Parts: sequence; C-alpha cells; structure tokens
Amino acid sequence: MDGLTEIASPPRRFALPQRPPAATFEEERLHRKQRLAATFRLFSRRGFDQGLAGHVTARDPENPDHFWINPLGQHFGQIKVSDLQLVDHHGNILIGDRPINTAGFVIHSAIHAARPDVVAAAHTHSTYGKAFSSLGKLLDPLTQDSCAFYEDHAVFDPFSGVVLEPDEGVRLAATLGDRKALILQNHGLLTVGPTVEAAAWWFLAMDDAAHTQLLADAAGQTRPIAPEIARLTASQVGRHAGGTASFQPLWDFITAAEPDLLQ
Repeated sequence: MDGLTEIASPPRRFALPQRPPAATFEEERLHRKQRLAATFRLFSRRGFDQGLAGHVTARDPENPDHFWINPLGQHFGQIKVSDLQLVDHHGNILIGDRPINTAGFVIHSAIHAARPDVVAAAHTHSTYGKAFSSLGKLLDPLTQDSCAFYEDHAVFDPFSGVVLEPDEGVRLAATLGDRKALILQNHGLLTVGPTVEAAAWWFLAMDDAAHTQLLADAAGQTRPIAPEIARLTASQVGRHAGGTASFQPLWDFITAAEPDLLQ
C-alpha cells in the first residue's frame, strides 16, 4: 500500500482491571484502611500536609454511618493503618484515643450522610488548590486530564471561616450535589469517590489541573477544549473506575517504598 502499513482489524480495547468483591466486612475494611493510610503517605510526598489541616475519610463497610479518619496533629508521612480513628455521625470516637479535626468531622460527616454512594472524601490545603480556589471559578477544560472534571465539579462560596458549624457542612454537601469534586473558595479542593482509590486519585488529578491552569493562564491566552469534545473526553477519562485503576501504580510504589504504613 505505497509503503503504508495496512491495519487488518480495529485496535483492541483493553478492559480496566477489576478487583473481586471482598468476601467479608473485615476484608473490605482492611482494604479501605490500607488505601487510606497509603493516601496520606502519597499526599505527604506531594506536600499536601500543612500543620493540623487536611483530612481524608473512608466509610466503614459494615457500619455505613461510621467513617475512618486521620488523628489530629499526626504528620501524613507517619500515618499507619493502626493510627486511623473510627468516628460516628455524632462525633463519637469509637476506635482510637486521639482527637480528630473538628472541621474535618463537620465536612466529612455531612458528605457521607448526604451521599450514600461516596465511600471516601479527600480535602487538604494543597498549594495549587488554595491558589486556584482564590479565583472563585471552575476549572477550564484546557487539557485531556482536566476534562475529567468537566461538568463534574462546583464552587462553594463565599468563604465564611473554618467549617465548624453543622449547617455549613450541610451547605457544602448540597453544593457538591452528585459531583465528584468541589472548589472551596479561598480554601482549597475536595474530592469524593466510590472507592478510597478514586477519591485520592481525583484529588491528585485536580490539584494537578489547578497547577496546569495557573501556569497556562500566566503564560498567555488559553484555548479551552470545545464543550462537545470536553464532554466526550470526560466520559473517557472521568469515570470512577479509571480513577481507581490510576491509583494502583501509586499504591504499588508507596507500599514498596514505605511498607510500615500497613502496620
């Protein structure tokens, strides 16, 4: 064919790996807690830890109105499975003997109560997330990766101080709606998912998208992807199954590098 290679059949489509369902609550609980501890270690390596701020939670599989959260004041880079605290929606610490972040409880308890589909939620004061949140606007579909959030995130405004009142948590959850992510104006980013892996990956990806847009906007006039193409791309790269699968290489890396997190 004039030097061209003829393609005899369409390229194969490869299915994402599927994790088999856990056989018991105990098995699923351990899976979620291990991924939660790994998330903190990965977030630490990205510099997402700042003082007492930042929290990631995982719903307990046996008791859906309970969730696991990091203890207050422990560096993300030192968190192990055994450090995680179990709290109920009334704020009672059921497993663990250390305090938790009050704002973290208010935010996450409201989200877990409003969204039965959400297994995990992540919020930290990442630098690029904070910088972008000060603009009070949505992410633009500037790249293939940022399209994962196209029409699937919202802005929570105005900033009214540290989220300490239950009503503020309820308002935040209502703004999130059925989306995967939220930009908390003048505050930072928040992501959710039906697995710990997805929620963690979306946070990493959203912070990267915020960083990318800050760089692009500073460089000159950007050319966002057309809405119909952005919508198509979102359906390709914004599915939770893809977010879960994207976390797996990070899991493999961090557990090999820091196996003590599993203790």
